[in-house]
Amino acid sequence: MSVFITDEYEKDFLEEQREILSSIIRDVIDGAVSFVDCPYACTVEVTLTDDETIHQINREQREIDAPTDVLSFPLLEYPSPADFSFLEEAGVDAFEPDSGELLLGDIVISLDRAMEQAAEYGHSLKREVAFLTAHSMLHLFGYDHVEDAERSVMERMQEEILEQKGYTRDYE
Repeated sequence: MSVFITDEYEKDFLEEQREILSSIIRDVIDGAVSFVDCPYACTVEVTLTDDETIHQINREQREIDAPTDVLSFPLLEYPSPADFSFLEEAGVDAFEPDSGELLLGDIVISLDRAMEQAAEYGHSLKREVAFLTAHSMLHLFGYDHVEDAERSVMERMQEEILEQKGYTRDYE
C-alpha cells in the first residue's frame, strides 16, 4: 500500500508532531483498507493544510463557500459501497500502471479545523486526525452520510476502525 502525504501546513507545528500525525494517518488508512476487506494493494494521497486552503478547495470543487474539516475525492464509483467486484469485470482503469495498486483517491485535512474540533470534543489532535482519516477513507470506498441510515452505518464503521487501531476518544 502507498500513502503519499503532502504537508502544506505552514503554521508553527513541531516536526515530531507532524511525523506522529503522518504515522497515524497511514495506520488508519491501513485499518480502513483491512476493515472493508479490500482485495487490492491501494494508493491514497493525503494533503494536510489550513482552513484558508481547504476553504478555497471546497469553494472550487464543491461550490461551498466555507472551510471544512476534511474533503474526500474518490476516484471510483462503486455499484455499492466497498463492492470491488466491478473492477475486474468492467476492465476499469483504476490501477496505478507501475505499482498495480488500486487508486482510491485524495484526502485533504484542515489541521486548523482538526485542532478546533479536538478541543471542542475534548480529545487529542491525534484522535481527531485519526477520526477524519477513517471518515474520509469510507468516502473513498463509496460510503456516504446523506441519509440518516447511511450516516448511522458510517458512524458505526468509523468507530470500529478507530477501536481496532486503538484510537479511542481518550487516545493521547
